[in-house]
Amino acid sequence: MISPDVLALVTTLKMAALTTIILLLIGTPLAWFLAKMQSRFKVIIEAIVALPLVLPPTVLGFYLLIAFSPQYLPGQLWQQATGQQLAFSFSAIVIGSVLYSMPFVIQPLQKAFEQLGDPLLEAGSMLGAGTLDRFFNIVLPSTKASFITAASLGFAHTVGEFGVILMIGGNIPGETRVLSIALFDHVEAFDYAQAHLLAISLLAGSMVLLSAIYLLNRAAPKTPKTAKKAKRVNNEP
Repeated sequence: MISPDVLALVTTLKMAALTTIILLLIGTPLAWFLAKMQSRFKVIIEAIVALPLVLPPTVLGFYLLIAFSPQYLPGQLWQQATGQQLAFSFSAIVIGSVLYSMPFVIQPLQKAFEQLGDPLLEAGSMLGAGTLDRFFNIVLPSTKASFITAASLGFAHTVGEFGVILMIGGNIPGETRVLSIALFDHVEAFDYAQAHLLAISLLAGSMVLLSAIYLLNRAAPKTPKTAKKAKRVNNEP
């Protein structure tokens, strides 16, 4: 029989992986849009994206719980489409994690896109490269380290989330019970030996992940050489 903590580990990793993939898919175009945006409303959108950094997780979790309930439109639409309640489900904790971890993915990508500049993209466009071609052959290679950082931070932050998950997912073994909630359960039951084991595992995993991020960032050049050359060419009379 699989132990409850192993089930919590599987649920946590599955939730974090799905959250990271979704955030990269929706966060990349949003980060690009913010990096290129010149409107005065840019600061408002940036504030909304960064809101989870300062907003207590229980506040976000409370309003998500209300929105996911069958009495309100998001929860109603979900139940009509799937036949299942959204609140206290695995889907709910994935959606909540996407919203709560959004700034950890979007902000690194936005900074990378802002530093990339336009000369390389303009050169690619003049050579006939399409939008996707320029992204995969110019933008992605030049900002690869930032994508790794964004994905790692989004994954790590999702693994450690507690408040939002507990509010909208509860504590259902094999469904919404994640490692952080399992740790809390052991502390409540005065099972400090198992609590220590989970806490040390989360601490070690976080240290390894952060160390890998710093090593990758140190190895990666701050500004691509090709971009520097393009800037020099554009500055020549």
